[in-house]
Amino acid sequence: MVDATMRFFEDLDRRGFEPLLAKSSGTLRFDLHEGARTVHWLLNVDRGRLQVSQEDREADTVVGTSPVLFEDLAAGREHGLAAILRGDMTISGDAQLLIQVERLFPGHPEARGPRRRFGDREDG
Repeated sequence: MVDATMRFFEDLDRRGFEPLLAKSSGTLRFDLHEGARTVHWLLNVDRGRLQVSQEDREADTVVGTSPVLFEDLAAGREHGLAAILRGDMTISGDAQLLIQVERLFPGHPEARGPRRRFGDREDG
């Protein structure tokens, strides 16, 4: 059930640099809560340079949600800002960083428009 989540973070780490975040810096921790268990994903952004780990340490922005909802976000079936507005996802700290990183999530698989689908590669 965590295939899209794992692929999403592995893809970010593999990229190494994301031009959409060239003017952004900070740390963003995703806490995926399921019962008493929490899985952490830490994204460090340094002017577009990306580094992913599963550390549980202080971050500029902390997002809390369920693994199931995050799986839907990572697969493009759900939209992060809508989940926050519904109360299905919490955020503390620098909300602007989350807004910037949210652009890296894929759009809905059947959507048409400028958002690339997860796994699409831009060569060059």
